[in-house]
Amino acid sequence: MEDQILRALLPVDSFAGALVGRIWRPGAGPAVVAIREDGVFDISKRYPLMSMLCEADDPAASVRGVAGEFVGMLSSLVRNTDPKRRNVDEPWLLSPIDLQAIKAAGVTFARSMLERVIEERARGRASEAAQFREEILAVIGTSLRNVRPGSDNALRLKEYLLAKNSWSQYLEVGLGYDAEIFTKAPCLSSVGTLVPAGFNAASTWNNPEPEVVLVVSSKGKACGATLGNDVNLRDFEGRSALLLSKAKDNNASCALGPFIRLFDESFSIDTVRTMDVALKIDGPDGFQLSDVSSMREISRDPLDLVSQAINANHQYPDGFVLFLGTMFAPTQDRADPGMGFTHQVGDVVSIRSDHLGTLTNTMHASSDCEPWSFGITSLMRSLHGRGLLGQMHS
Repeated sequence: MEDQILRALLPVDSFAGALVGRIWRPGAGPAVVAIREDGVFDISKRYPLMSMLCEADDPAASVRGVAGEFVGMLSSLVRNTDPKRRNVDEPWLLSPIDLQAIKAAGVTFARSMLERVIEERARGRASEAAQFREEILAVIGTSLRNVRPGSDNALRLKEYLLAKNSWSQYLEVGLGYDAEIFTKAPCLSSVGTLVPAGFNAASTWNNPEPEVVLVVSSKGKACGATLGNDVNLRDFEGRSALLLSKAKDNNASCALGPFIRLFDESFSIDTVRTMDVALKIDGPDGFQLSDVSSMREISRDPLDLVSQAINANHQYPDGFVLFLGTMFAPTQDRADPGMGFTHQVGDVVSIRSDHLGTLTNTMHASSDCEPWSFGITSLMRSLHGRGLLGQMHS
């Protein structure tokens, strides 16, 4: 049973990579840990914050150079993470990031770009999506994946679509020079794997957005990656792009994990550029959905997106994580014909990459998820109580 649990959670090469995460230690608070074959090791005495570890010249080598304090076997922490079965006197897994800003790039895949245009035309009404999908595909076609944003071809396509009265703000960020980079959620508000994730109960048209998430230092250096679910409310954003914050930032609507895999000889940015991401949804009503997307189809290079997020115009002194965008926008009817997909309470969403493992969350209304209460002040008090603030200078 333990082998099955770990196989479902870990990358296909198990512990070969430099895996790091965060756990909750009862009586202490959040701790940065190294995930190894012989157990989970607290390395907080050397790296009190994940954001600090990511500032190291070579974070993977730094982790391997710290023995740390043995906390327990990974399988034990995994079994104790589900809040319904949790023993609060034992440690459990958390989201793997702390003080990093949580940023996201939107409209970076042709398929999801078209769905954003459809949302806009339908004004967020799922019942009208099918009609607009047919109309838009008839004018735009499906070959946008071959158009490089900001290129001469993209500009010519823009002129053509403007003449057809088919241009859109989503096509602007999907095909224009400037990428869409937005704030997904406040730092410390993300949830980890095997805990509930949330969607606003007022929404009637929403979906998961499985994405690869880069982990970036304050210097703009990508040092690793993890998986993320950028839970999205299609009806809110479809009514108005100015409702993006309400569509994206709700309690427990940002899931990250299971761990961060740091870049080393076994895993690099080139791996990210070619990796596949699988989505599986198992609903309490028997509904099932499975799909796979390839990062090869992204319209902007991941490091270009990083450079558009951090530069002379914008800095992140504690680093940031960057959702790279999704090509998933489920259109399969779940109930009434023409209504497409939307979440139900109890949906189990699993996001899988052979290189990064599996992020799994059960969907609930955001108002029913555990309220976010552990912020920066709580973190500083926790570090002070453990005598770790003195390590912050190193």
